Amino acid sequence: QLRLVESGGGLVQPGGSLRLSCSVSGGTMNYFGVGWFRQAPGKEREGVACIGPEGFNTKLADFTWGRFMISRDLAKDEAYLEIDNQEPEDTAVYYCALGPGFLLRACLDLNRYDYWGQGTQVTVSS
Repeated sequence: QLRLVESGGGLVQPGGSLRLSCSVSGGTMNYFGVGWFRQAPGKEREGVACIGPEGFNTKLADFTWGRFMISRDLAKDEAYLEIDNQEPEDTAVYYCALGPGFLLRACLDLNRYDYWGQGTQVTVSS
């Protein structure tokens, strides 16, 4: 059974940066598309970014405004989400997820993902 663990969250000041990591146990993530999602208090979970199995195709949600970057390291079997120039509105629990059959135009749809981590809290506050 694949298990995902997110790390790298924490408290950051507005304008700061974070790099979230997603690692896997019980198998490899290298044949799956990877999605990052977030859920703010009182809001629905939303797609942030996604990347294909080979790491070439990526998609970012419109709200990321060039501040987010998704990547993966096939050798380390990890995926990452970098967030720059953070805003208080970025405060949320961030989740990584794995999904088969990667389709770029639909990869921000959380229903396409089978495996989820527990999430890592990101709080942007001064």
